[in-house]
Amino acid sequence: MAIASSALVSILDHARRATPAEACGIVFGDAMIDDAEAAINIAERPERAFEIDPAALLRAHRSARAQGRKVLGWYHSHPNGSTEPSVTDAARAVEDGKLWLIAAGGTVTAWRVVPGGPVHGRFVPVDLVAG
Repeated sequence: MAIASSALVSILDHARRATPAEACGIVFGDAMIDDAEAAINIAERPERAFEIDPAALLRAHRSARAQGRKVLGWYHSHPNGSTEPSVTDAARAVEDGKLWLIAAGGTVTAWRVVPGGPVHGRFVPVDLVAG
């Protein structure tokens, strides 16, 4: 999956600014990720988990529809430095075909939720290429 350099920089900057909490947001595009929009992390313990504000999700879907683009998935950061999905991520993941991007240690990785995936039985890695 290709990602625009501007979207990548936006995700990494948000992750850096949010530390020690987890940053989170929504990624948009069609054939590639061309935009990333920060959202408020409303998790009860934002330093250990993320939950995107439902109002932001509704706005994102409406905006994408109006602009002829798609919500491709979500991003969040791991202040602990791990770029792999956590057990908590696996427990909360829904098999909806959306991408999960994880920012940590100055890099971003991409994942999809699949039954029986190699990471926590839920996630499979997706190649992410900056473009």
